[in-house]
Amino acid sequence: MLFIRLITLVFFINLISCQSQKLGNKSKHISIEFEALALDKNVRGSILIYDLNNKTYYSNDYDWAKSGRIPASTFKIPHSLIALELGITKNEASVFRWDGEKRAYKLWQQDLTFKQAFHYSCVPCYQEIARKVGTRDMNTFMKEFNYGTMDIHNNNIDEFWLVGESKINQYEQIDFLKRLYLSHLPISMRTDQLFKQLFIVKQTTDYILRAKTGLAVKNGNYNTWYVGYIEKAQNVYFFATNISPKGSEHKSLVKKRKGITIKAMEQLHFLSRS
Repeated sequence: MLFIRLITLVFFINLISCQSQKLGNKSKHISIEFEALALDKNVRGSILIYDLNNKTYYSNDYDWAKSGRIPASTFKIPHSLIALELGITKNEASVFRWDGEKRAYKLWQQDLTFKQAFHYSCVPCYQEIARKVGTRDMNTFMKEFNYGTMDIHNNNIDEFWLVGESKINQYEQIDFLKRLYLSHLPISMRTDQLFKQLFIVKQTTDYILRAKTGLAVKNGNYNTWYVGYIEKAQNVYFFATNISPKGSEHKSLVKKRKGITIKAMEQLHFLSRS
């Protein structure tokens, strides 16, 4: 038994050593099979996690993580920063008035504060923001933010993050979030602080979770996002999850994207198991 345990330990040490590689930015890459994703036979995709203090990436599929996909509602992160920076929204209490028209979700059929619009992922609210920002300023911000590759022109200003050729990969999502966390984006300190407060999903005595979901459909193919970061015990763990259904069933993806990500964090002991 002792011999088997020693062989197993040597195997895992060698596995990590072989799969960890020094890159130009001196970050390590460790391949890992995330249990929650591997055991789910109905979904496929990649979880990418970055440990800031240890400069280490973890993923089950680095090739998937390098592939660009439309950002969908994860774009509400830079979108919100732009709205605050330009004064289109003053703070999280700014109100979007419902025009009385039927919308895709009942939650959207009411007046919403900026904070509610963000967390309810209100597409009409952010389309209103995009039209006020305009094509020129939106492109300028995307260049300054270095946010993926957004395809923005006059005819798609209020939907380029939902349909079309815009794309961002999981590495780029984490890079943007890291610069946001470190306050390295070209925005005012006021915008930075207001958004980081609005961005909070959950706050406990142990950690703070900031995150955003996203769902897109392109050529009948569904992909879902869950991106953000967790601040815990003097460290920060960034994550960008992108998963798709293996078959035609896609409704469960909405719930699974968060659960799979949190379980991956627990598997790495970045969060305590619930």
